[in-house]
Amino acid sequence: MKLLVISDLHAHNDVLDKMDEIFKQADAVVFGGDFAECFKPETGKEALERLCKKHENIFAVLGNCDNEDFLEDLEDADISVEKALVFHEGLAFAGSGGGTKFTGKTEFEREEDECLADFDIVKNSVEQSGDGSLWKSLILVSHNPPVGEKIDSFDGEHHAGSQKFTNFIKENKPLAVVCGHIHEGTNIEKIGDTVVINPGSLGEAGTYAWLEVEKDGDGWKVKNTELCKL
Repeated sequence: MKLLVISDLHAHNDVLDKMDEIFKQADAVVFGGDFAECFKPETGKEALERLCKKHENIFAVLGNCDNEDFLEDLEDADISVEKALVFHEGLAFAGSGGGTKFTGKTEFEREEDECLADFDIVKNSVEQSGDGSLWKSLILVSHNPPVGEKIDSFDGEHHAGSQKFTNFIKENKPLAVVCGHIHEGTNIEKIGDTVVINPGSLGEAGTYAWLEVEKDGDGWKVKNTELCKL
């Protein structure tokens, strides 16, 4: 399965029209949040409508520039994986929206524990079923990145990601993680056994990524990843 990974559109909606042939190559689209322009949450609605016209299989979360109440719009469009566990052709998606507290000025900033709590539905499902193989088929979608080498660095030295999220990834070993938020952190790297992708800002830099996965026993494995630019 070939997944188109995008994030941080920030209401630069015209860029989507440059990607029609790219969308056609994707089996599904994973969106890491920030539909709206920063400090203009009202711009998120048109961005959502434009994106939904591009593909029938979209899995998305809110960004820190999106109003928290905008989640209802994502749910109405049937693309939200926030605080949810969604299955698609054998893959599972779970999401966490918003960013950890930083400036305190953007629409949707939270504590680390609040962000991680959105994944409780996954932990509860594993505990109830007693089947830990779910992690091998799971893609976590989080606007806020974990702490990594580059994926959360805004200047090549300082990091804005969540260490608790990094610890969570190392402990549970999901198949892959898609994040966004830190535009300068555009990169693909591994945390433990897990591939983590920050595709950067589609709207402001024209960057996106591919994540190709294939079945592997009772789970899935990452076959290929690639960073791209329009």
